[in-house]
Amino acid sequence: MRYLLLMILATVLVCGGCGDDDDDDSDGGTDTDTDTDTDTDTDTDTDTDTDTDTDTDTDTDTDTDTDTDTDTDTDTDTNTDTDCSLGEYSSVFNIYVFSQSELASLTGYTSIVGNLHISDCPDCGDLSELSCLTSIDGFLSIYEGCTSVAGLCNLETVDDYLSIGGNNSLINLDGLGSLVSVGGSLRIYDNEIIADLSGMTALVSVGSELEIVDQYYLPDCEACDILDQLTSGPTSIDVHENLDDSCTPVPANCP
Repeated sequence: MRYLLLMILATVLVCGGCGDDDDDDSDGGTDTDTDTDTDTDTDTDTDTDTDTDTDTDTDTDTDTDTDTDTDTDTDTDTNTDTDCSLGEYSSVFNIYVFSQSELASLTGYTSIVGNLHISDCPDCGDLSELSCLTSIDGFLSIYEGCTSVAGLCNLETVDDYLSIGGNNSLINLDGLGSLVSVGGSLRIYDNEIIADLSGMTALVSVGSELEIVDQYYLPDCEACDILDQLTSGPTSIDVHENLDDSCTPVPANCP
């Protein structure tokens, strides 16, 4: 009996183990335990450190030292050597000059026999056309428009009167430095800006009246100083309506 039970138990154990195998086969269970552990550790560390340090230090030091030392020494000697060979200019009529062309017709003459009247001629400039003139046998009148008497630099004698008036741009009488004598009267009047008579340094003789009036920038002292250099004349003196200064009233020697 015991033997029988052991056989049954053995049979059961054997059959139980076979049944398990059949279950596995009948299930068709393909137990594929695919443990795919794809550990793709792509550590792309792109550290692009582009340090473009463009230090353009353009130091353009253009030192252009252009030292153009043009020493043009133009020594213009305006000595045109005027031909003074024409000698005497004679006219029975008064000679009137109202333009530079008329004045130019007297260029080259050293003396004039007649009366010369220069009037209202602003384009006559400094009267340089008369630079050859040394004497006038008659009167000389310069009225209005004259700016300079420099052209009379060689004039020494005027046989009749010398009259200079109404020339508002005439600064001085420096061109009359050679004038020695005036046979008639010397009249200087109404030339607004003449301030002295120092240009007439050679004058020693005035034949008749000395008249200096209406010179608003000419002190009476300056007007009277001309008397100190005269050795002959004048026969009468008229000095008034000039610049008031310390000499007013007119000194006794200059009534």
